This record gives sequence, structure tokens and C-alpha cells, in this order.
Amino acid sequence: MDDDRPDVLLTGLLFYDLVLTGLGKPPTPGEEIWTGGMGCGPGGIANLAVAASRFGLSTSLATVFGDDFYGEYCRDVLCDQEDIDLSLSRTADGWPTPVTVSLATGHDRALVTHGQEPPYSQDTLMGDPPEARTALVHIEAEPRAWLAKAAANGTQIYADVGWDPTQEWSTDLLDQLKLCHAFLPNETEAMAYTRTDSAVAALGTLSELVPVAVVTRGGDGALAVDQTTGEYAEVPALDVDVLDATGAGDVFGASFVAASLGGWPLEERLRFAVLAAGLSVRHHGGALAAPGWYGVDRWWRSLKDPELRRVYGFLADRLPADPGPPVQHAPVTPPAHTPVGPHD
Repeated sequence: MDDDRPDVLLTGLLFYDLVLTGLGKPPTPGEEIWTGGMGCGPGGIANLAVAASRFGLSTSLATVFGDDFYGEYCRDVLCDQEDIDLSLSRTADGWPTPVTVSLATGHDRALVTHGQEPPYSQDTLMGDPPEARTALVHIEAEPRAWLAKAAANGTQIYADVGWDPTQEWSTDLLDQLKLCHAFLPNETEAMAYTRTDSAVAALGTLSELVPVAVVTRGGDGALAVDQTTGEYAEVPALDVDVLDATGAGDVFGASFVAASLGGWPLEERLRFAVLAAGLSVRHHGGALAAPGWYGVDRWWRSLKDPELRRVYGFLADRLPADPGPPVQHAPVTPPAHTPVGPHD
């Protein structure tokens, strides 16, 4: 029987991202630094949406766009260029689209954002959420009502979590994991919320709370347990030159979902997600750094390293016969209209 549900359901705050790279060091007060690297495009929840769509997943996004240039540009990119369903999204009159300037230095970045609270909450946007195969969710201290509704209608919830600015890391947040199929925090977040002192120990605690637990470790790779299959896997990161790490975690999550929907073994899911995230940091961050099938296919076909060809040999059977056209990366200056046709 055909399954006409969207593959991925998403909601969250969208940003217009302006990313500056190659700074060497952050500027100090009164100092001006020139840089040769810049890119712009949708960010925030758009990172997950674009990454999922570029891996061929039908993607439905509920977000708010401002009635300004930034909102119109982001809507055009997501709908017309990236084929994302925006029927649950709204444009808010008189509300400015949040704008973030990202200053990328080495493997880290500093962010400055201009914005206001959106006039529509996630629960207002979602209402009674449509049935979907999965939902990619940033869980927060305050539970969202739509999340329980989505879990109740059979949607598998894949969740991550952000930095806690209070640094209290309340364990109450973990109560929401009972709604989730998978939880994918980074190492710092996982240890803080579980009150443990290693990624392995944190994974052990989380694996008792959720069927699939993943802990990402940045340059050290990732590890995971799938209680539904009894699998454990730990994989290293790829050795890549990092231009901008913005959105890499979102690419990891979306590609892990894509591989999970394909029924891949846990180690393959982890390696694929690590690869996709590694490919994304070679481009200016935000949504348009996501490699999609095209980027993964190109990497595999050009790969010479015998050990990598061995451990990633599963890609020979997993890559689609047609990986699609080259993806569009973040332009230096936003065009007046969305460009027609892809470029490398």
C-alpha cells in the first residue's frame, strides 16, 4: 500500500544567515577585519529541512516568514529551489525575519542575531499535526503540545537538543524522550543532561530512555545504540578541511533519518551521517551547505583511499542510480530572484 505521508515533518524558527569565513580570529572592539569568504541563505530550522529534502525525503516545514526581503528570499529558496512543502508555514505582517551573522573561525563560530519572538507558536502552526513517517525536533525545556499529538498518530520522533544558556541542564527535559524514537545530542549536551563524565557513559544512560540513542562527538565521530535491533556502533569523523561548521549537526540528523528510513544497519547509518556532516563543513554554513545525494555520490566516485573505500563500500549499493543535479551552495550576494538551474 502506498504511503502518502510526508517523510519528514519539521517546525521551528527560521533565520536568514550571513556567514563570514576565513577570519583567523574573532574581531576585538574597535577592530576591523577583512575576509574573503562569505555566503548567505536560509538557516535555523531550514538547515534540517533542506538537508532532508536533498536526500530525497518529502519534507513538510511549518515556520514563520517575515514580510520582508529576507523572508521572501528564504521562502523562494525553500519552496522553488529545494522543493519543500510550506503549506503549514505562515508569513507574518510587520514581523522581521530573524537575521544571524555568523563569524566562523577555525572549527568554531560566534553568532550575532537580530530578531523578535515569532507571532505564531509551534503549536499554533502545527495544530493537529498531519501524520508523517518521522519528525525532526529540537526539544526544549517547555514541552510542545504538538509533539505528543504527532507521537500518538504514529510519527516517529527524532530529537536533538540545544545548548542550555542557564547551564542547569534540568533532567526534566529527558522526560520528553518517552515520546521519541531517537535522541541525537552532542557529547557535551549528553554528558550534562545525564550527569556522566564520558560519551560512552552518557550513551548508556540515554539508551535506557529511548529506543535509538546517538551521541555526536564532532571531530571524534559518533557512537550509537539501537535497542530495537541490539546494535552498537562507533565511527570516526572524516579528516576534512573545515570552512564553516554551522549546521553540520542538522545535516547529521537529517542524513541519519534518511538512512534509517532506508532500513540500513546502525553502523552504515552512523557512517553516512558522519560523511554528510563532514561534506557540509567544506561550504559556507546554513541550509545550503547540505551535500544531498549528489555530493555523496561525487565523493564516493572520487575516493582513492583504500581503507575509506572499504568501510564506505556499502555506498555502492545505497547510492541512487540518479543522484540528481549539483546542489546550489550559499551565494555571496542574494540574487534579486532565485537563480534558475543548479550550479556546482
